[in-house]
Amino acid sequence: MTPQSHFMVVAPVATGRETALRQLLDTLNLKPGMADPAHPVLPFGVFGRLHFARFAILTDGTMADLEVFDLPRPRVPLYLSFLGECDGPARSQLAEFVQHAGEGLRRIFGHCESFDDGGDLLEWLEAHSVPVGAGYVNRIGRTVRQIRENSALQRALSSQVPRDIAAEAIDAQALRLLLLRFVQQEQLEGRLLLSSPERTPTRWLLRNFLHAAAPLLVAALLLIAMVCWPWLLPLMLLLVLGVLWQLRWHERRDPEFCPRPDRGALLAMQRLEDHDLTNSFTALGPVKPGLFRRWLTRAILYAIDYACRHVFGRGHLARVQTIHFARWVFMDDRRRVLFASSYDGSHESYMDDFIHKAAWGLNLIFSNGFGWPRTDWLIKGGARHEQRFKYYQRRHQLPTQVWYKAYPGLTLADLERHDAIRAGFDLHEMSDEQALAWLRLL
Repeated sequence: MTPQSHFMVVAPVATGRETALRQLLDTLNLKPGMADPAHPVLPFGVFGRLHFARFAILTDGTMADLEVFDLPRPRVPLYLSFLGECDGPARSQLAEFVQHAGEGLRRIFGHCESFDDGGDLLEWLEAHSVPVGAGYVNRIGRTVRQIRENSALQRALSSQVPRDIAAEAIDAQALRLLLLRFVQQEQLEGRLLLSSPERTPTRWLLRNFLHAAAPLLVAALLLIAMVCWPWLLPLMLLLVLGVLWQLRWHERRDPEFCPRPDRGALLAMQRLEDHDLTNSFTALGPVKPGLFRRWLTRAILYAIDYACRHVFGRGHLARVQTIHFARWVFMDDRRRVLFASSYDGSHESYMDDFIHKAAWGLNLIFSNGFGWPRTDWLIKGGARHEQRFKYYQRRHQLPTQVWYKAYPGLTLADLERHDAIRAGFDLHEMSDEQALAWLRLL
């Protein structure tokens, strides 16, 4: 299994260079927001391990909302962000970018402050990389190569299968045997490639195990400590009660600010959406002022990252099954949080999915964002106030100037179906019922 990684490079845009940068990024697109995979400046399509990538200019956005309530507004620069998801280590992907598209990246990042055009580009990219606070992968271990090979297998098989497969009209086992022989011939003649999965890196297995075990070990040590020193138990209870009191104190006083978004900005955003079966989402906003909210956000992002690595990552995030990748990233000394995702369906269906299936999850993290609809006990209310939530997320959403997907036209439902086809193809024996069910997947 090859695990997936997130990368993100962020740099301030140089004074007076924003317009030229936007014009250059626009030239990378085939249509608004959607990258040309063969563009000479940055040919995303040549990178065989790259799932998704995007360029987004991170504007000040809703930081001005703080001034409405006479709260200090930190001055933040205009950033250019370059982020994406890949198979294997993020550093290896950045090195591939430098090797095959170094000149294009120099042209793009040449619009940023402190960029040295004659310096070591990989070193500069790594120096400006921002760690992910929490990252989600829909199916850990599913590579770009696997997706493309399984899709080609499905197309090859479906071309040989009758459109209507009825149990009484077909010998499922005989047809399956013919299909297996057909694929074997296609492989022999080089028209179809089906690779075996790579070995899971030992270092990743070790790090993943330690990451999974760490909180369990801490919990075990706390339990032992409380058994050995009983006075720790009331102290821990007081600490928990103190945190809950702080939470309710803040929830009752934190301002709710969800005005209707500007119509012109909303229409401009909608022109960038729904050009493919899969779309991108980028949002940025300030964390509520104060150390309590900043530390609470940090703790929740750790919990989300833990769940994404060890609970989810098997085809779903809570009950939502339409997200390919997602990430939460701290910006500006944890004063802001960026959220970016790639999802199937329209923007409205994406929001409705979260409201009806995982509103508590939205509240858990985004209720620490300034202006979020009022919550109770961190998970109640909030996104359940549908109209206010939709106003809030639209006002915090940013345009994605350039967005690339390695397998356009394929949804997560398609990828799951193709995985099942490949798994059935690799089986040596099937019952009649299993063979018929497998044929119906084609």
